[in-house]
Amino acid sequence: MSSNKATLIGLLAIMLWSLIVGLIRGVSESFGPIGGAALIYTLASAFLVFTVGPTKVRDFSKTYLAWGSLLFVTYELCLALSIGYANTDRQAIEVGMVNYLWPSLTILFAIVFNKQKANLLVVPGFLLSTLGACWILGGKQGLDFASIWANVHDNPLSYGLAFAGALIWAAYCTVTARIARGRNGITLFFTLVAISLWIQYFFADEGAMNVNARAIIYLLLAACAMGFGYAAWNVGILHGRITILAGASYFIPVLSAALAALVLDTPLSMPFWQGAAMVCIGSILCWQATR
Repeated sequence: MSSNKATLIGLLAIMLWSLIVGLIRGVSESFGPIGGAALIYTLASAFLVFTVGPTKVRDFSKTYLAWGSLLFVTYELCLALSIGYANTDRQAIEVGMVNYLWPSLTILFAIVFNKQKANLLVVPGFLLSTLGACWILGGKQGLDFASIWANVHDNPLSYGLAFAGALIWAAYCTVTARIARGRNGITLFFTLVAISLWIQYFFADEGAMNVNARAIIYLLLAACAMGFGYAAWNVGILHGRITILAGASYFIPVLSAALAALVLDTPLSMPFWQGAAMVCIGSILCWQATR
C-alpha cells in the first residue's frame, strides 16, 4: 500500500472519531457505562472480523502482541469509562477534550522515544494545548483555578481516566510505529477490550439495561465509528505519514465537541470553544515543529 493511500485512510479515521464522544455517551445512558462499552466493542469486533479479518497471531512478534495489547486495551477502557462515568453530558464532552491532549503527547513521545526531529515550536505548542484543556475545565470562568479544581474534584475518576488515556494512546502510537513491523492487530485488540469489559460487567452492579430503538441506533453507530475508525487509523500509522495524521487529528477536538453538543443537545459556553481552539492551535504548533 502506498504511503499517500494509507494516509488518506488514516484521515477517514479522524472523521469517524469525531463522532465517538457523543455516541458513547448516548449508549451509556441506556446500557450503563460498562455494559454499554462492552456492547460497543463486541459489535465493533464483529465488524472488524468481516472487514479487516481475524488477526493472524503467528505473524506478530511477541513483543508487539504484549505491549500493543496492553496499551490498546488499557486506553480503550480509559476512554469508554471516562465518558460513561461522567455526571452530565457537558462533563462527558469536557472529558473527551481532556483525552484529546493525545495528539500533542504523540508528537512529544515521538521526539523523545523515536528520535523525531523537531524545533522549539513544540514547547509553546504543548503548553498552549495544556492551557486549552485547563481553560475548558474552568467552565464559564475560563482559566480559573478554583473552578478547575471544583470541576475535577466533582468527578476525579472520569477526568483522571481521560488524562491517563491520552498518555497511554500516545505511548501506543509510539510503540506501534517502532515495533509493529507493518502488522495490524486491531481485530485482536478490540476483542480483548470486549472481553475485559464483559468481565468487569459481570462483577459490577449496573442494573438492568434499558433497551429501546434509540439506544440500539446509538449502539450501531458507535460500534461502526469505533471499529472502522480504528481499523483506518492503524493502517494510517503503520503505512502512512504519521506527522500528517497527527497534524490533521488536531482538529478533532473542535469537530468532536460540535458533534457531541449536537448529538447530546448540550449548549457549550464561549470559554469552552476558546479552550478547544487552544488545544487545536497548540497541537498544530507541535506538528509544525516536526516538519
